[in-house]
Amino acid sequence: MGRGASNTSGVETASKSSILITFAYNGVRCRETIKLKPTASNIKFAQRKRSTILHEIGIGTFDYASHFPNSKRLKKLGLSKGNNNLLVADALNDYIKIAEREIEYSTFKDYSSIIKAHLIPALGEYTVCGLTPSIIREFRNNLPISAKRANNILIPLRRMLAQQVEDELIEKSPADAVKNLKAKPPEPEPFTPNEVTAILENCEGQIRNYFKFAIWSGLRTSELIALEWGDIDFIGGFICVRRASVLGKIKKTKTDSGMRDVMLLPPALDVLNDQKQHTFLANERIFHNPLTNSPWATCVQVRDTAWKHLIKKSGVKYRKPYNCRHTYASTLLSAGENPMWVAQQMGHKDWSMIIRVYGRWIPEVAQNTGGKIKALIEAKKAI
Repeated sequence: MGRGASNTSGVETASKSSILITFAYNGVRCRETIKLKPTASNIKFAQRKRSTILHEIGIGTFDYASHFPNSKRLKKLGLSKGNNNLLVADALNDYIKIAEREIEYSTFKDYSSIIKAHLIPALGEYTVCGLTPSIIREFRNNLPISAKRANNILIPLRRMLAQQVEDELIEKSPADAVKNLKAKPPEPEPFTPNEVTAILENCEGQIRNYFKFAIWSGLRTSELIALEWGDIDFIGGFICVRRASVLGKIKKTKTDSGMRDVMLLPPALDVLNDQKQHTFLANERIFHNPLTNSPWATCVQVRDTAWKHLIKKSGVKYRKPYNCRHTYASTLLSAGENPMWVAQQMGHKDWSMIIRVYGRWIPEVAQNTGGKIKALIEAKKAI
């Protein structure tokens, strides 16, 4: 529906990037534009916003400046912006500048993207004082994404509002009344032995070495691409996990418990012995992208450059590379290894997550940690 067309709802498309809301206030016909693409969900959001405005006008609590802080009509109507006219957009920009020095680089990049792509376009023109739980809840519920991601998108907003409370600019954060959506974590889908065989038979060289090592070490992708030759204790038979590579930057492991020594299982050792010919003298990093002859830069590069093509070629149902880690865990647990020991190998703080996520693969609690999986490998002459 174009601008100027009849619309009994008082909401219409203004342009390709904005929506027009029409309502009467103090005997004056008011027309205000909000900067949102006129998608079906955004049109519904605008209609609910208009209903809220009409309700507030009806009960005498409507604050024009809170809803439309930059409106040219404020002066015409003789309205002020109130004592705190700080816009949500400005408050978010102030928050992220401060947070840049206080949070991890990867977290900073994620928050910055969320603020730019989601929060400012939808909520930026509200004043901080004019933001209400219902406005936040409506915004969150209209996001066409998973519950977990929707909850995550509110994190920078929550932290900005908490900062406003700390600075005594507002008494209470309106986000406190907005509960997170229930988000069920995805079920692990480890690869079966036949699928592992199919995957490894359809790749060679450094690509095969990388994914075989992933399956038999249980390391996170960020830990794998940061692994150096100096991290391998060939005498003791351990992989010393000390760092991760996130968005191309080397950092500490995801958690303190992530810094660990992982038993070097025979298939993983075979990989390292073969990988020496490729990178042992070339660079500190063990695994390189064979297309560039340099270390893998990011987890996304591994997925897009190698994994997607490999899975398609192997005929295996597509799952994320993280399921190599799930395969490692399920294999150890199915062999009867002690869940507490498996938790330590994977870098978990305790074994509660192992029980919760991998419970169906735990047949018993064994004492000979590491022995059963080695026996299984030897018996099956694993790839």
